[in-house]
Amino acid sequence: MPASLTQHNGRLRVEFSMPWYMRLTSLPFLAAGMFFLVVSGQILWLDTVGYGRWRDDWVGLVICLAFALVVGLPGLVLATLRYFVEMDRIRQQVIVIRQFGPVKFESLRKLAEFRFVSITDDTDTDDDGHPTSTSYDVNLCGGKGVKPILFKSFREREQATSFAHEIGAALKLPARDYVGTEPDASA
Repeated sequence: MPASLTQHNGRLRVEFSMPWYMRLTSLPFLAAGMFFLVVSGQILWLDTVGYGRWRDDWVGLVICLAFALVVGLPGLVLATLRYFVEMDRIRQQVIVIRQFGPVKFESLRKLAEFRFVSITDDTDTDDDGHPTSTSYDVNLCGGKGVKPILFKSFREREQATSFAHEIGAALKLPARDYVGTEPDASA
C-alpha cells in the first residue's frame, strides 16, 4: 500500500511516500542547479586568486546564482516532497502537513468537523466522452460547508476500499462508498 499508517498515544499518522521513479524527475533539475553553482564557485575562485576581475564578473555571478536558484529549487522540492495527515483524538485535531526538506506547511482543522470517510471515483474522459482513466479518492468528509481532506488517490477500487475501512476503523468513523453516484449539488 502506498501509505503507512501508524498509531501512537491516541495519534494516528498517515504518511504518503512518492514512488522512487517519481523522484527521478528531480534529477535533471538538481543537476542543472548544481552546474550553475559550480560555475558560480569557479567565478568566485578565479576572482579570489587574481585571474579574474570582480567588476567584470559580478553580472555573470549573479546570473549563475539566479539560475541555480530558479532551476535547483524545484528539483530540491521534488526530491524531498512529503505529505502526511496526523489525526489526534485526544486534542481533537487534524493536521495536514506538506513538507519540502526543512520547510513545512501545516493546516490545522478540528476532528469534530468530520463525520465519515468517503470513497469517490474521478473519471477522466477524452473529447468523444469515452473514459480514459479512473482514480478512486479516499477523503475525510464532514457536513455541508466542510472542505474534505484528500488522503490518497488509488488506481484500483479494492485498494481504496481497504484503505478507507482501515482509516475509518482507526478513527471510529464509517466508510461510505460513493463510486458511481453523481455529486450532490447542495453539498
